[in-house]
Amino acid sequence: MSVKISTPFGQAVPPASRHSVTVHMPGWANVERYGQDSRAVIATFDSAYPRMKPHKDIARLADALIHHLGLQYHMCLLFTSLQSASECVEYAKSPRRDNGSDKKPVPSDQITLRAFNAKDRFYAVVFPSAHSLVVSGFWSTPGVGISSRFAEANMNSFDQLAEVDIPKDDRDRPSFESPTHEALRQRISFYLERAALDPTIQPRPSTDDIYFFPTGMASIYKPHSYLSTLHNGTTILFGMAFMNTITAFKEFGSSYKFFGNGTDADLDALETFLSEEQSHNRKVQAIWAEFPANPLLVTPDLVRLRALADKYDTILAIDDTIGSFANIDITHMTDMLITSLTKSFNGYANVITGSVVLNPRSHNYPELKSLFTKYYIPELYIADAETLLRNSEDYLPRTTTMNHNAQSLVTYLHSRALDPTSAIHKVHYPSLNPSGKHYTPFLRHATPDFTPGHGVLFCVELEDLPTTIAFYDVLNVHKGPHLGAPRTLAFAYTMCAYKKELDWAAGYGLRPTQIRISAGLEGTEELLGDFRVAVEAADVVKRENAVGGGISVQSGDG
Repeated sequence: MSVKISTPFGQAVPPASRHSVTVHMPGWANVERYGQDSRAVIATFDSAYPRMKPHKDIARLADALIHHLGLQYHMCLLFTSLQSASECVEYAKSPRRDNGSDKKPVPSDQITLRAFNAKDRFYAVVFPSAHSLVVSGFWSTPGVGISSRFAEANMNSFDQLAEVDIPKDDRDRPSFESPTHEALRQRISFYLERAALDPTIQPRPSTDDIYFFPTGMASIYKPHSYLSTLHNGTTILFGMAFMNTITAFKEFGSSYKFFGNGTDADLDALETFLSEEQSHNRKVQAIWAEFPANPLLVTPDLVRLRALADKYDTILAIDDTIGSFANIDITHMTDMLITSLTKSFNGYANVITGSVVLNPRSHNYPELKSLFTKYYIPELYIADAETLLRNSEDYLPRTTTMNHNAQSLVTYLHSRALDPTSAIHKVHYPSLNPSGKHYTPFLRHATPDFTPGHGVLFCVELEDLPTTIAFYDVLNVHKGPHLGAPRTLAFAYTMCAYKKELDWAAGYGLRPTQIRISAGLEGTEELLGDFRVAVEAADVVKRENAVGGGISVQSGDG
C-alpha cells in the first residue's frame, strides 16, 4: 500500500505546480454535493481545471483590469484573439441563451468588447456581474479563454497596460507562432509516423496540417464553428463523449443528432438517418466520435464510420485523446484527428492545449484546408507551448508505465468481477469490452522502445450504491477529473456529471455505481495493494448487506 493521501479538499493533486489543472475532491459526500450543485462546490476549490473555474492568475488579471477601469459590479472574460472575444459577445447576446428560467440573453448595451496591451495584446468582454451565469457558459464550454501562463506574464507587465483600438485584423501574433510551435508540430508529426500500420499510405500529414488550440475543447469547438459556415447542417455525435463535447454540439450549430451507445445498432440507425438526409438534399455537417469513448471505453467501428462518411459525403472527425498517438494509428481513417494534448501527451497536468490534424489523403482535404486557412487564428501561448514541448519529451516512457498500470489494475479487478462473492460487477476497458475488436486493428506495431497498449483510462463498476461508496471512500488515490496525470485519479463520472439526469444517463450505460480511473505513474504493486484494500471494503459491505437483508441499488446489465 502507498502512503495515505493527505491532499486537502479543493487543492491541486501533487506534484502541484503553479499552473496545475487538477483538483482533489475526496469523499462520496462531496460527489453528491457536486452532482447536486457543481457551481457551488467549484467555487470552494483552490485549484481546478481552468474551464471549470478561471485559474487564480486569470482571475487576478481580470480583477485588476476591472479595478483599473473603475467599473463597480462588473466582470470580464479575457481572450487572446479578437475572433474568440467576438464569439463570446455573440454567444451572450444570442436568443439561444434564454432557458426560460434563470438565463436570459445579455442586452447589447450591457456587454462590450475592449482591447488592451500589456506584455501582449488581449481582449476583454466586459459585462455587469448580474449576467455572469450566462456569459460564463462561453468560458466553460468552448475553452478559448486566456491561459494561466498568459495571465501571469501580462499581470507581471500590468504597469504597462494601455487600452488600444480594436484592430481590424489581429493575425500578426508573434507570441502564438514561434520556432517552439514548429518544434511541437514536428514532434507530433513524428509520433503520427512512428510504427505506422502501413507506411506506404501517402500522403501523410505535414507540419502545415497540424493546428494548435488553447484547450482540448477548443480543438472541437473551433473546427465545428468553421464547418458551420459551410453547410450549417446536422452535426452527428456517434457514441458517448466527454460531457462538454455534448454541450458544445447542443449550444453551437444548427442541429445535432446523438447516437450515444456507439453500437452496431446505432450504426444501422446512423445509416438510415444519413440516407434520409441525403434523400431530402440536406447536407450532414460532420460525424464526430471518440476512439475509444469516455467514460466506458466503447470503441466505435471506425471502418464502417469511414465508409458511411464517404458514401454520404460528410466529414469524419475522430478524437483519439484516450487512445493516444503512441498506442493507435488512425489518422489515415479520419478527415480531422482531434486530440486534447493536455492529457497523456503532456502528462504533467500543468498545461492545457489541443490539436487538430488534417488528413491530406482525404478527399475533403482541399475544402478543410481552405476553411482552416480562412478562419484559423493561433491561440496557443508561447509559454504553454514551451512547457508542452518540454513535458512531452518522455511521452513514450510515461505511456509505457501508464498502459502497464492500467492493464494490471484491469486484470485484477476483472478477476474479482468473475467471483460472485465480490462486489465488483464489471470492468470497462478496450481489452475487455466486446467493442475492443474495433480497437485492436489500429494498435501500432511494437518497437524495441515501446509496445502499444489500451490506454490509461478504465471504468470499474460496483454491484450497488453502498458497495460503490465503500470502494470510493476507501480507495487511497486522488479523487477528481482529468486523465493522463502523474498520479492515479478516481472520478465518480456519472454522479458528478449526470446526477440530475440519471435516467437519461442510464440509457447510455452510465450508472452511479461506476468509477472512472486514470492510471498514473506509481509503482504497480503499490497501486494493486491500494485497490485490493478498496475492493475488500466493498466486499465487506456486500456480505453485511446479504446477512442483514439490506436493500441495495443493483447495477445490472440493462
